[in-house]
Amino acid sequence: MKKLLILLVAGICLSQLAVAQDDLLGELEKEDSAIVKENITAATFKSTRVINMHSVEMTGLHNLQFMIIHHFGALWDSDENVGGNLGRLFGMNSGIANTYMSFDYTPAKWLNLGVAFAGNGALEGTAKFKLMRQQTGLKNYPVSIAWVSTMNYNTSKKVTAPNDFEPNKFTFLNQLLIARKISEKVSLQLNPSWVHYNVVPYGYNHSNEVFSIGAGGRIKLTDKEAFTFEYSRQLNMYKDITDKTGEVVTYAPDLISLGFDWDTGGHVFQFFFSNSYHASNIYQLSANTKKDNFGQWCMGFNLNRSYSMKKTVAVH
Repeated sequence: MKKLLILLVAGICLSQLAVAQDDLLGELEKEDSAIVKENITAATFKSTRVINMHSVEMTGLHNLQFMIIHHFGALWDSDENVGGNLGRLFGMNSGIANTYMSFDYTPAKWLNLGVAFAGNGALEGTAKFKLMRQQTGLKNYPVSIAWVSTMNYNTSKKVTAPNDFEPNKFTFLNQLLIARKISEKVSLQLNPSWVHYNVVPYGYNHSNEVFSIGAGGRIKLTDKEAFTFEYSRQLNMYKDITDKTGEVVTYAPDLISLGFDWDTGGHVFQFFFSNSYHASNIYQLSANTKKDNFGQWCMGFNLNRSYSMKKTVAVH
């Protein structure tokens, strides 16, 4: 009887202890759920480019990204000197193509650095700074903001350096990127741009400064596919420009691109149509040649792949 009484008392004590523990866990869960958490918006865009222009995205921390952006010639041109329409094969066999090949690395969550071969003997260096991330919860930021600065150096011997001073061949591009992921399917970005030429050595109606305003977006079709678009309007220095030969040139102020993104899992493939065949954003935004109709547009593609550069330590 005595042993039975002891067991009964012990059982009551244990049950009370379990109830108290459950109450304590319940209170902790309530406190944890009451804490406001940081909810950062991810994948506003799938790639570091919308199409031609930079997006607010960066490759992952300590990742090295290799990217190729290739522009073919005009889609449909009856000029027999370049093979006619059939021989051109929608610009892929025109002999006129520009390729942008870049390597960029993310040493910190807020910084990405890159170098590139920008076509026609041009070299570029790029720095992208992440200023704000769209998020809710602990902080409420309605948009993501990034700043991109690009330095272009034209190594071509055909381009003279005024006063034989090589830095005169440098050109710079600065862009403010403001993006919002409106829903799981729709993202939009605004990108005002400023191009600075160190020296404008000839002609009239030229300016050291070229300004433009643009917008781009992404419409998600499936988990792997999306439609993308870009539009930029050059605001000055596109009418009646005199080149070195004395010929008057009028640039196309509107830069238009339409694209399709396909995420293969290992890399992102972007196929696009654009009314510019230039490889560099600087020339796309400041010296885009006149394209009268869709036949003068160009096909192109972007291909990127990222590699982790951080060593992982095996746990035994």
